[in-house]
Parts: sequence; C-alpha cells; structure tokens
Amino acid sequence: MPEQAITSPALGAPDVRVSARSVQRLHRLQTSMRNLHRDLLTVLAWGSVAAALGLWVADGGIQAVTTGAKALVAAGIVTGLVATDLMVIMLVLAARIPYIDGAIGHDRAIALHNKLGKWVLFGLLFHGLFLIFGYAAQQSISAFSEFASFLGVSDLFLSIVGLVALSVVAVTSIMAVKRSLPYEVWHAIHLTTYAAVGFSLPHQFSVSGLFAQGTWQRWYWLALFSVVALGLLSFRFVFPLITSFEHRLVVTRVVLEDTDVVSIEMRGRGLDRLGAEAGQFFAWRFLGRGLWWHQHPFSLSAAPTNDTLRITIRALGRGTAKLLSVRPGTRVAIEGPYGIFTDAARSQLGVTLVGIGIGIAPIRSLLESTSVVPGLATVILRAHSPEQLYLVDEIEALCRAKGAQLLALVGPRNERGEPTWLPAQYGTLRIHDLVPHIAESDLYVCGPQSVADLVIEDALMAGTPKSAIHNERFSW
Repeated sequence: MPEQAITSPALGAPDVRVSARSVQRLHRLQTSMRNLHRDLLTVLAWGSVAAALGLWVADGGIQAVTTGAKALVAAGIVTGLVATDLMVIMLVLAARIPYIDGAIGHDRAIALHNKLGKWVLFGLLFHGLFLIFGYAAQQSISAFSEFASFLGVSDLFLSIVGLVALSVVAVTSIMAVKRSLPYEVWHAIHLTTYAAVGFSLPHQFSVSGLFAQGTWQRWYWLALFSVVALGLLSFRFVFPLITSFEHRLVVTRVVLEDTDVVSIEMRGRGLDRLGAEAGQFFAWRFLGRGLWWHQHPFSLSAAPTNDTLRITIRALGRGTAKLLSVRPGTRVAIEGPYGIFTDAARSQLGVTLVGIGIGIAPIRSLLESTSVVPGLATVILRAHSPEQLYLVDEIEALCRAKGAQLLALVGPRNERGEPTWLPAQYGTLRIHDLVPHIAESDLYVCGPQSVADLVIEDALMAGTPKSAIHNERFSW
C-alpha cells in the first residue's frame, strides 16, 4: 500500500509524521495481543470448571454412583461444583482487575457477570433439589422431611439463606426492576452477593466430606476462594484508597458548557502513573457535603496529562445535578481507569468517531490522542439542538489540526417509518453516505444506548467489521 502521512496524536505537538503502514502494523499487533489475552482468559475460565469436575472424578465421584438415588446425589454435587465455580468467575469479573479490563473491557466483563448470575442461581437451585430428592430416596423418606432436616443443620441453613439472598439480587437485576430503583438502593442490594457467597461456603467443608481434610479438592477450593477474596479486596477497596491518597486530586475549575452541562477540571500529582488513556473512564467520588456518598462513572473529556484530568458531565438525575455546583478545592476520590474505548482498541487504518449528546465528551478526548490519516478520519457530532454540540469549538480545532472531517448533525429524528439515528432532514441516508470509508474504519460510538445501537446497526450493514466497532456501555 502507498505510504500515507499521519498526523501526530496531540494538538499543538510538533509535526511528527510516520507512515500509515507502521500505524497499521501497530494496530494489528494490538489486536493480536488483545485476542491472545481474551483466549487465555477463556481457557482459564473453562479450565477452572474442568478442574473442579476432574478433582471430583479423581476422588472417586463417578465410581460411587451405584443406584438411582446416588445418581441424584451425584447430579447435585456436579451442579453445585459447576455453579460454585461459575460464581467464582462471576466475582472475578466484577473485581475490576486491570488485566481483564484491558482484555475484554469493563462493560463486557459486567455483562458476562450478569449473565453468569442467572446460571449460578439455577445451578444452585438444582444442586439443592437433586440433593434433597437423592438423600430422601436413599433414606426412603419424603422430600419435605429431608428439606426439614436441612434446616436443622446450621451450615445448611446458612446456605439456604445465601440462596435466598442470591434470588433477591437476581430479581433486582431484571432490567424493568433495576430501572425502578435508585442506583444506591440497587447497589446496596447487590452487595448482599458477597454475604450470600459467605453463607454458602461453610457447608461445602463441613457436610458430606466432599472437601475432607487432606483431599486435593479441599486445597484447590481453599486456594481458589483465597485468591478471589484477595483480588476483590485489593482491586475494589485497597488499591482505590491508595490511588486516591497518592494522587490527591482536587477540583481546580468548573466551566459551564450549557445550562445543565459543566466541565470539571482537576489537578493532582503524578497522574502519569495512573496509566490512564484518553477515552477511558473513572468512578468519581467528590468529597463535598451531600456528594461524598455518590459514585459516578464519567469518561475523560480531555487527554490526561501528568497533573490534570477533566470530565464533562450533564445533569441527568439528582446525583449528577448536584455536581453542577461543585466548588474548586473539593477533594476527589477515584477508582480506575477502566475501559478499552481507547486508541489501543483500533484495528483499522481509518477511524470514525460518533458522539451523541453528552457522549461527545469521550469522543473529544479520544480524538485528541488517536492517530489520524487525513482523508480516512471522520468525527460525527449528533445533537438535538445546536446548544447540545458540547465542546464543539475544541473538537473543530482538533479536526483542523489533525486533518479529520467534522460533521455536525443537528435536529430531531424522524419518529415515523424505519428507526434512524440521523436527523429527519437527512431522509433515507445511511452512514456510508456520510462516511465513504466506514467499512475500512474503526467505529467508536458513545451516547444514549438506544441511539448508539442504531449507529452500530447502520455501520454493520455498511460492512464495518464487528470487531472494529467500539461502544462503551455504562449500564449497571
């Protein structure tokens, strides 16, 4: 392919030029490494399930199945082992471990966490049912009598309490129920998952002799639970506290972008050690009166520097509305950075960035840091009104400096006929009409999910590879 010049990443940086071929090699290397990490995580996950079952088989699990009743008990043990292992994987996915976040992204990790939660619940339910009916058959008593005997054993009673707690979490995770609850209420309920796991552990070591002293199964599960507990404690609590204390972020400036939108600029020390990239997000906690107990996931709206971070937020609820009046001097606690909505996720030579509403903020940040081949880079800002083209002056300056095309699409959507993300005046146009190179581009989309999904669908129909579409979802 011909050598094409590519502009330097940062606005105002020296006019450093490298070949498009070298950039493409870099993107391919990044993609290969990320795929390798994903494959390794997949192997580890399935390997943990295989190890749990393999140790049970090696301990004579199958040989003990000599009757129908014992087959039911064996089925209960197998479903319990698999469900427990999946529960461990579920907890690891929610631990915000940087390696996992860099391989699959925070949003995908949480989506898998939620999906596994249903299988864990069903597995534990069948685990209990199989054991109750299996033990009842062995003793020639009714299933109700066997269940009543379970209630009389303290460790088994605790496991039933844990199962009830998991069921409550599962119900509140149903989208319709989740949307009716404030985040803080839902989060408090969701924390009972850890209590449920704690309640379920004792009976595994005290009942049935499955994890008896001296067995490989006992050591395997003790080691697994210990490693997961250490990971959760470290990455969810200890490291965020250390990070906040070390970098000492303080609000230095609050800029009103619109009546309900502000940019909050913060200064700290040694921020380069965070390893943050443009396009990533942090969980922010502003330590002011009435604010400290709210935690918010906001993306950076400018590329991070050695001593500054900036976010641009819109008041979309009571919690975010209070942030409009945050004052300079307010201390800030952080968790992160998270996400792979960054230049490191690119795999194509071209790039198309689509920001919708307040989703323009991370697009502006990403544009500042990403490599651009003039003629193969397009930035699309989608807004209902001109006032909602947030940070447009900064984005226009960046596009001009980097040689990217800027399209500002303003106006309401046509609510009749086929759903579209474009303004009504654009009629039946599609994304390939606006961006001829869309099939050879990485597409980054950020904004309200219902509209972002329409952009993604449009791009897929235009031939953009699914692996080249990047959309950070902030759903909880």
